Amino acid sequence: FAVWFYLAIEQLPLAAEESKHPQKDLPKGMVSGLMTLIVCAFATLILNAGIAPGSQGIGSSDEPLFDGFKTIFGSGMGTKLLALVAVAGLVASFHSIIYAYGRQIYSLSRAGYFPSILSLTAPKRQTPHVALVAGGVMGYGVALVIHFASPSSAVGAALLNMAVFGAVIAYVMQMISYLRLRRRFPAMKRPYISPAGRLGAMIAMVLSLITLGALFLNADYRAAVVGALLWFVIGIVYFAAYARHRLVRAPEESFAMDESAADHDRG
Repeated sequence: FAVWFYLAIEQLPLAAEESKHPQKDLPKGMVSGLMTLIVCAFATLILNAGIAPGSQGIGSSDEPLFDGFKTIFGSGMGTKLLALVAVAGLVASFHSIIYAYGRQIYSLSRAGYFPSILSLTAPKRQTPHVALVAGGVMGYGVALVIHFASPSSAVGAALLNMAVFGAVIAYVMQMISYLRLRRRFPAMKRPYISPAGRLGAMIAMVLSLITLGALFLNADYRAAVVGALLWFVIGIVYFAAYARHRLVRAPEESFAMDESAADHDRG
């Protein structure tokens, strides 16, 4: 569960085009969201693991928060109400993930990585409805296959662990991209400047690599590692055979490059 504490916070920048003032709103959202996660993660990790049945029991539980509630408050109605509050957080995460995958599929389609039909938007509100429906159909399809083909939770657990493995690799690639961008385009206009800078990116990359190594060494993640590697191989083959011939410069890339060129000309 510890690896999941911060998973998907990096998807928040996908809301840039939906924000009225992204230069101000997104940094506030990122910082406040990350601080909320840090406080809640440490509180859960320290306080919840410090009560019966102990860190080993809580760590192997499928419902660590609920088990902690039962230890303190018993199995009465109060505990069930607290569990219901926790479920509200899961529902909020579910809605956020739907929004994020819709924007992600739409953006990749608009840049040419995915078929162009996935970047179609609704005429009135410009909602990427095709991407949302496609992602939903794929998600429900996978859920049904897991439900009927594998009554045990082994396949589902492997898919969840694959998400963790893929996310950690994404973190490493994001740090590399940030460092390369700073080196190649040092004069590019940046409405928001990371207070941690290059040093923060390097520290984050090292921590991600350590986490990646731990996943390789953990026997519980072996199936997920193999599955993720196969998925990456399929993605590389798809890119080499199809996507790389259809890439176009996305609007956000054009805007950034035009701003950089304008600043260079003025300089």
